[in-house]
Amino acid sequence: MIESFEGRPTFVMDFPVDTSPLVRDHRTDAGKVEKWDLYINGYEQATGYSELVDPVIQRERLTEQAALGARGDAEAMQLDEDFLRALEHGMPPTGGVGLGIDRLLMTLTGLGIRETILFPLVKPDRAGS
Repeated sequence: MIESFEGRPTFVMDFPVDTSPLVRDHRTDAGKVEKWDLYINGYEQATGYSELVDPVIQRERLTEQAALGARGDAEAMQLDEDFLRALEHGMPPTGGVGLGIDRLLMTLTGLGIRETILFPLVKPDRAGS
């Protein structure tokens, strides 16, 4: 939660390139990517960005990610040859937004995350009942 923005919608932008390997480089700001996160009441509600569709740059980034993974970074991405091959066939400029429905419901209802998850993971009852 970002407390300093609590109470008003806030866009967080200008992410460094190394934090977002699938995102296109910023058009005017070297070292940054075209990505934003929307926070409402201190909670992330949505993420949007322009997709990186250049196969050469994407290969470089995924190779760097794979090296991080080999050194033990559990969050690093793997080199995905099928994905890179698809990019080599050509892809138009693309972007998108991911909206967290559970987070939106938290904002609208004032409930906690456990009360707003649409499909909670339910563990089997070990007692057999």
